[in-house]
Amino acid sequence: MSESIIFENISKQYRLGLVSTKTLSHDLNRWFTVNILRKEDPYLKIGEVNDRASKGESDYVWALRNINLTVNQGDVLAIIGKNGAGKSTLLKILSKVTAPTTGIIKAKGRIASLLEVGTGFHPEMTGRENIYMNGSIMGMTKAEINRKLDEIIDFSGIERYIDTPAKRYSSGMTVRLGFAIAAHLEPEILVVDEVLAVGDAEFQKKAIGKMQDVSKGEGRTVLFVSHNMAAVKNLCKTGIVLKDGMIDFSGSVTDAVDYYTVSNYQKTEKLYFENLNIAPGNDKIRIRSMEVKAARGHNITINTDIDVSLVFYNYLANAMIDVTFELRTTEDIVVFHRWMNFSQHKDSVVGEQEVSFRIPAGLLNAGRYYFRVWFGENEAHVLWGDLVYMFEVEFTNEGVGDIMLGQKPGIIRPELNFSHRLI
Repeated sequence: MSESIIFENISKQYRLGLVSTKTLSHDLNRWFTVNILRKEDPYLKIGEVNDRASKGESDYVWALRNINLTVNQGDVLAIIGKNGAGKSTLLKILSKVTAPTTGIIKAKGRIASLLEVGTGFHPEMTGRENIYMNGSIMGMTKAEINRKLDEIIDFSGIERYIDTPAKRYSSGMTVRLGFAIAAHLEPEILVVDEVLAVGDAEFQKKAIGKMQDVSKGEGRTVLFVSHNMAAVKNLCKTGIVLKDGMIDFSGSVTDAVDYYTVSNYQKTEKLYFENLNIAPGNDKIRIRSMEVKAARGHNITINTDIDVSLVFYNYLANAMIDVTFELRTTEDIVVFHRWMNFSQHKDSVVGEQEVSFRIPAGLLNAGRYYFRVWFGENEAHVLWGDLVYMFEVEFTNEGVGDIMLGQKPGIIRPELNFSHRLI
């Protein structure tokens, strides 16, 4: 199988707060050396790992480091990793939005990219005009674009607004049209970042179906970034896991997803911080502890009530503060998203407080789950939110009837009160 994309020793370094070397002559020297002579940046500095959680000692960080990868024609590659791992930077380098600090990329054919909401759109132009502009940028003639125009408009589902300036589009409309353009203008390589999350469920399903058609039916190459592990498994054949700007794993998409979920979401016994100064949070909220445990017994099983407790210190007085708990599977499928306002009338009290609730027995199926927790003010402004707590629900035959022995499929397994009558 022929090679579609080759990444050779790709690295990307950023200087925090600055975008140049401070002098025009040095900037020109850097550009000529890297882009024309294909040599290492003469102004390259020693950098640190791109860790968002710490300040660090250097003004230079590595967004990517020593990426060597070959993608074959017709492959659908998943690029997986936590926020800040370097996923979007890699796609931007491939799409020539930014240049690598070191290394080169060899790509065969035209590249169509959907990186961020609004990328490649002129806000003053209509949707129709933006279609022609993007096609021209990709090297297509007007006749070629005309042949695809009706398909693009129909797929986007915004026919009524196609002659309206793009600046009046919602983010969902922009993503719909952007994807329709990228997928239908026959690129050899299609690059899709996680902007599809902006679209509704119906469009996401439609877009994934189109990407499958592009790769399987037309033999084109697709690079896909998403935090939705279910979509990744459904669409992709192979996958890489990025960590701290480097490839941490490469293999089949199933193995890549399993590696990512296990390595990043280890089971949490209990979070507890004696010293609030080093506890998760900021000058508004600090987490003292969090615990997810069985209401009775030691292990959490499908037949036990699950008690959730969060203890925190609130530093804000007279504010309206709420806390949100979002439960997800390790494939990033949301099970539920619930929030509690514990100061409805802007009467929050400074001090240590606890929020707790119970998940009833029989609701969750066996599997790994994790909570994401964040705090907000006035139901809008996020005060802080970076807490992840993972736990596992174990399967047991205890209390299960003989008719349905074994684990049932699905994320939830509620006990339903059925009734039956002759009519």
